[in-house]
Amino acid sequence: MSHDPTLVQVEATPAAKEWLETRRRLQSRRELADELKQWLNRYDDGGRLDVGGARMAFVNARWGTADGAGLTPRARHDAPLLCLHGNPTWSWLFRPVCDAFGLTNQVVIPDHIGCGFSDKPQDYPYTLERHIENVERLVDHLGLKKVTLCVHDWGGAIGFGLAARRPELIDRMVVFNTAAFAMPTMPLSIALCRAPAFGAIAVRGFNAFLRGALARCTVSPLSAESRQGFLLPYGNWRDRVAIHRFVQDIPMGESHRSWRTLKEIEAALPKLAAKPMLICWGARDFVFNDSFLAEWRRRFPAAEVHRFEQAGHWLLEDVGPEVCVAMKNFLGVTP
Repeated sequence: MSHDPTLVQVEATPAAKEWLETRRRLQSRRELADELKQWLNRYDDGGRLDVGGARMAFVNARWGTADGAGLTPRARHDAPLLCLHGNPTWSWLFRPVCDAFGLTNQVVIPDHIGCGFSDKPQDYPYTLERHIENVERLVDHLGLKKVTLCVHDWGGAIGFGLAARRPELIDRMVVFNTAAFAMPTMPLSIALCRAPAFGAIAVRGFNAFLRGALARCTVSPLSAESRQGFLLPYGNWRDRVAIHRFVQDIPMGESHRSWRTLKEIEAALPKLAAKPMLICWGARDFVFNDSFLAEWRRRFPAAEVHRFEQAGHWLLEDVGPEVCVAMKNFLGVTP
């Protein structure tokens, strides 16, 4: 295989060595599903980027499947997909997209700080503004251009925050059950996780937010492998710091620290309206319900919309293959 100078190589840094040791330790666990072990291999082709005092882990799929089967000589670097997850997930959520596009496109999936296999500092500004800055650093580090922005949950505000600042980088957008504008209401179950004292005990002590998501975010029951994957990076109180901080950072009024950032993103949406947009929506979402879909349609009337009746908030778990077919048609990728 010839050397490609456009690719970011994994260097034998202490951080890289630390990750390899972590991966080996995890993959040595007999109870770990094979699919999950293979997914961890994908971080080897990405890395860990210092984004100002913390290291962001990211998948950078460019050569096909993790086990080396059916590889093409070179994935298309002129049409990268940037996939941004929300709370309480990590890159694992986007494995259907990575599997579907890894042979034709570069697929970049960061774990936000505090999530997945990124660092989980306990004293860190887990704000919308900081998450946007982190993703922007990653995009610049990899030199991504003509980006297809794929966003879910908190990834919507973060991704459209990037698009508002750097619209020239974004070629088109794929939206999954998310928002980039203020929420009118908040479900009681989420509001309780913001309550002083109780919220921290529930979210970080009992893992209630993630376990609640496992029970409520899909229509079809999750497989044992999927459940294990979502749970893997969040094994204890310290690991769940960002899950709690994300909940606390939902801006519901002008006094909130992230309100101004969100309103700036919302105000910038009209300048993105001319870019092609695909909306894939799980109809049975207890948070991002059809009122959010209606708002996306109002703001982006030219968007192509696919509403999946038998899908919940984690629609990639319920109807991943169908979503990827819609994405391939939208992007002009031969199935």
